[in-house]
Amino acid sequence: MGLAAQSRRGLLQGGLLGSALALVGGARAAEAATGGPFPSHPSWRFVFVNHVTTNPFFTPTQYGIADAAALFGCQTQWTGSVTSDVGQMVSAVNSAVAAKASAIAVSIVDPHAFNEPVQRALDAGIPVFSYNADAPVSSGNKRLAYIGQDLYQAGVLMGQRIVSMIDSGPVALFIATPGQLNIQPRLDGASDVIKKSGKSITIDVVATGATVNEEISKVKSYYLGHQHVKGMFAVDGGTTQGIAETMDQYGLAAKGVHGGGFDLLPRTLELIKKGSMDFTIDQQPYLQGFYTVMEMATFLVSGGLVGPANINTGLKFVTKENVDPYLSTSTRYEGKSAQAQIVPRSGAISG
Repeated sequence: MGLAAQSRRGLLQGGLLGSALALVGGARAAEAATGGPFPSHPSWRFVFVNHVTTNPFFTPTQYGIADAAALFGCQTQWTGSVTSDVGQMVSAVNSAVAAKASAIAVSIVDPHAFNEPVQRALDAGIPVFSYNADAPVSSGNKRLAYIGQDLYQAGVLMGQRIVSMIDSGPVALFIATPGQLNIQPRLDGASDVIKKSGKSITIDVVATGATVNEEISKVKSYYLGHQHVKGMFAVDGGTTQGIAETMDQYGLAAKGVHGGGFDLLPRTLELIKKGSMDFTIDQQPYLQGFYTVMEMATFLVSGGLVGPANINTGLKFVTKENVDPYLSTSTRYEGKSAQAQIVPRSGAISG
């Protein structure tokens, strides 16, 4: 994707954010006039089913859920699996249906396993949204909308950056849980670009696991057995931190090895600032929670007339040149603080 196309994407994403803020502003104006942002409604309960409930990536997502729930006057539940166990996630969806949840959001990490429980929820009159990961159109899943990053395109853009840095030799593409729809499309996108580049780059695909500690261990073990590698790149946050720590420990940047990945774990950002790794990619997890609650609430208050709409939460490369703001602030929007606050800024806004 060229710069102009990326700028258009940024404008579209900015428009979505502006619409959300306008909605909140309008709600507050109504509150001043009537005493509440909506007509009196039941205590809606929104259930979020997640594949790695304790993973630090989803800390800002949970803050986004909490902030939107407070604005729209609803309750939320965070449930699912710690280890990407699809069976546990399906059970959580079924439990939410049995408990008559007002709406359900599920990270659809399997192309078929959620079809029946989602249909069961819809048949019971419960709206279902996917967030962070989505089923392909061909799967037949009937969820109402997807809120999250365009995962394949994110992989394509990472692949383009890889081939811009490396001309030949072995490259490792790490993935926590192969086949799962929250990350597999990224690996597919990056791999497709590398293979089509015409460069003499060979690809090792390496599975690392669902928890940060095992991901870090797998990356270090791979490097020690493949010290001729020219680049190491990950499609998930925990493994990205593992790459950053491995490159820092063995001084790989100084040896001409490149590295990168996804998400904003604090240690990853620190090591990018240090120059130990080239980049990471921000997919704005806070918005994956906030926007999903917003869609649930507006769907219910309007009787289904408002929305649902797919929302792309975006992509931004974070490098040594632009990492400072991520390190100089500690906010709930990036998952580093529980405090509700307005983050001050000044100067021009770069696209």
